[in-house]
Amino acid sequence: MIKKNKDKVLIIAEAGVNHNGSVDTARQLIDVAADAGADIVKFQTFKAQKVVCRYAQKADYQIKITEKNESQLDMLKKLELNEKAHHILIDHCRIRGIEFLSTPFDLESIDLLADNLNLHRLKIPSGEITNGPYLLHAANTGKPVVLSTGMSTLGEVEEALRVLAFGYLYKKDKPSLEKFHKAFCSAGGQNILRKKVTLLHCTTEYPAPYDQVNIRAMKTMHKAFGLPVGLSDHTPGIVVSIAATALGATVIEKHFTLDKKMPGPDHKTSLDPDELKNMIKAIRQVEAALGNGKKVPMPAEVKNRTVARKSLVAVGKIQQGEVYTSKNLTVKRPGDGISPMRYWEYLGELSDKSFVYDDLIS
Repeated sequence: MIKKNKDKVLIIAEAGVNHNGSVDTARQLIDVAADAGADIVKFQTFKAQKVVCRYAQKADYQIKITEKNESQLDMLKKLELNEKAHHILIDHCRIRGIEFLSTPFDLESIDLLADNLNLHRLKIPSGEITNGPYLLHAANTGKPVVLSTGMSTLGEVEEALRVLAFGYLYKKDKPSLEKFHKAFCSAGGQNILRKKVTLLHCTTEYPAPYDQVNIRAMKTMHKAFGLPVGLSDHTPGIVVSIAATALGATVIEKHFTLDKKMPGPDHKTSLDPDELKNMIKAIRQVEAALGNGKKVPMPAEVKNRTVARKSLVAVGKIQQGEVYTSKNLTVKRPGDGISPMRYWEYLGELSDKSFVYDDLIS
């Protein structure tokens, strides 16, 4: 696992299936993600015949971009990565200093990633959030999970968390809805979820309309479940990912490609290499700007206090023993004298020394 500052946003560069079935292209995607400064590069792991039946239709956005007469099954078959390809890509990630992650779409793929390849964590896609057997299998591996929540209600997110809590705690028990609920409500269940689960808010549309992203839902989920929350961003461009960072996202996931003009279902709605680099740079700037929330002077501004602030100053001559009044006392820069907050304290008092025009009162 690549070590990472816990206070930094975890950035997942989503390569997905933008390798078009080519290991060489997948390696290039890893290079782009590493060069851009991403923490993780993520692919997808599946056996097409175990994911979709031969009658399954493609999504509207896929139909527009890919061959119209091609089934979803035929499309996915061309995008599979076998186990050997996974080993090659993991080795390349190790060389480039970036974590390899993949989304499993079937139970065998969960086993491949968790057991055979021993990945540090698993990514659960939005489409599996109601797939109880899948969620249980993922939790039984003991691996931390990043759970996307696209297309779901808050209640459905909780139902998924119930299964995960039970799966982490009771690998050998016979599952049931009642046991899921008890596991979720238990102190042990809540503790294991906090340790193992990160939620990603998501709008499952490609591209997602800006007015349907609703990134404030991140805060709703965090308040409801007390878990770290981030964003899987399907909008065009980089502005929403940056805004989500400002709202407190702990993880940002974003699709990228080598070239938006490449054939395939996801290239057109992905970031190109320069956009990915710019997004990551902006996220790092925003998270640096967020700070720790304490309202104290910053080191960079302390030196400017005497320049920008003001002090009590003599309007003209003030003789020793003369009474300070609103006519002989004013406020001007610099700010290294007596604070103007003491102005009313000085009015009516006797001056203990003489001053001339613009002298700081001391």
